[in-house]
Amino acid sequence: MKNKEFKSLDEQISIMKNKGLIIDDIDKTKDILLRENYFFINGYRMLFMKSKNEKKFIEGVSFDDIYAVFQFDRNLRNILFKNLLIVENNLKSVISYNFSRKYGIKEKNYLKASNFSQDIKKVRQVNDVLNKVKRQIKLNGRQHSATLHYLSNYGYVPMWILVKLLSFGMINELYSILKPEDKLSIAEFYNLDVETLGIYIGLLSNYRNLCAHEDIVYDHKTQKVIPDTIYHRDLNIPLVNDEYEYGKNDIFSVVIMLKFMLKDSDFRDFVNEVSYELDLLDGRVDSIPQSKILDIMGFVPNWKEIVNL
Repeated sequence: MKNKEFKSLDEQISIMKNKGLIIDDIDKTKDILLRENYFFINGYRMLFMKSKNEKKFIEGVSFDDIYAVFQFDRNLRNILFKNLLIVENNLKSVISYNFSRKYGIKEKNYLKASNFSQDIKKVRQVNDVLNKVKRQIKLNGRQHSATLHYLSNYGYVPMWILVKLLSFGMINELYSILKPEDKLSIAEFYNLDVETLGIYIGLLSNYRNLCAHEDIVYDHKTQKVIPDTIYHRDLNIPLVNDEYEYGKNDIFSVVIMLKFMLKDSDFRDFVNEVSYELDLLDGRVDSIPQSKILDIMGFVPNWKEIVNL
């Protein structure tokens, strides 16, 4: 395998120009490449290529077009991240409320293995997850003011405080080892079935991490798909071989998940913010139709109607 070599800003620009990219302002482009990193800017180039095999840009594509999509994705990521944090906080609150009500407020009581799945196949998983949770209390309990307050004054950490120490990924693991009836209590809050909520938590946790690490989001596809919903049907999303073409493992699937997991007012704000960013992008990019970007994201033309469904 050929090793990658360092390329100066001038060399990076030369490579792009040789592939047919229009660069109107060399100094501005250099500044952007230095600030944002050529590698990450380059991650958006395929949208503007003639084909996967022919590594040449479509005629008329400029660096400004690529940078506009880069900026759009950054803003989309920020919008998603903000709302995923809301979902994460809500989920932690619902889980801790239901669990504390049933199993008590001291960790020596609510973190008993007997309070979790009794499936013989999950014994090791239950122990592993509970050990991770207890480790978080030991490692981080005295670094947070709320947990420190409870440990210092009462000698225990109630679950509504503990969940603040847990990542979205750990909440996903915790949900997976709950007893069926406890999963049901949480799923009913979101008007979802137990299995679907489990899928949503796992996928939203994945997207939360993508956003936090500034990975490319707008074209991200997950391996796992979400189950069909009334929104797939009511938006008349096209079927291919009896499977919905959009809203299954793309960004629109995240929109559908947030429809279930955000308050109506928060969801409306979310859709308005995404719509605004799409309108801005449409005004900045002329070399490709916006329909190409929407298709990659899994957005059907009437996607905003989901707000009123």
